[in-house]
Amino acid sequence: MAKTFTPHEALLHLMITVSMADRSMSESEIAEIGLIVETLPVFEGLDLGRIGAIAAETENLLETADGLETILDRAKAALPTKLHETAYALAVEVVAVDMTAGQEELRFLEMMRDAFDLDPLVTAAIERSARVRYRKM
Repeated sequence: MAKTFTPHEALLHLMITVSMADRSMSESEIAEIGLIVETLPVFEGLDLGRIGAIAAETENLLETADGLETILDRAKAALPTKLHETAYALAVEVVAVDMTAGQEELRFLEMMRDAFDLDPLVTAAIERSARVRYRKM
């Protein structure tokens, strides 16, 4: 039987996956994930001691042939519909913190949009909001 994610795990797996999409996690991405987990209400009740194990599990899943699909399928099954946009917004935040988005990251965001059947106008608004927040002078 396939392992299922909790909603907290699903959100973390998605953020870690988008961060690792380019094969590395930058210090700013790691810090952003930490800040998100520590400050957003959606993570209330998360056992912070599990983050390292979840990151290791994400890495192991990504080493399998169908790792991206497995993560997306398990995340979709774990998250209530009302958190699909939240999951996308959190992934966009992780991408935006470096102020550059590589092709691999953009592809994973596209896969998330498709998997969660997100409204294009909503995703455009989420992306625009992140661009505006991280804009430099």
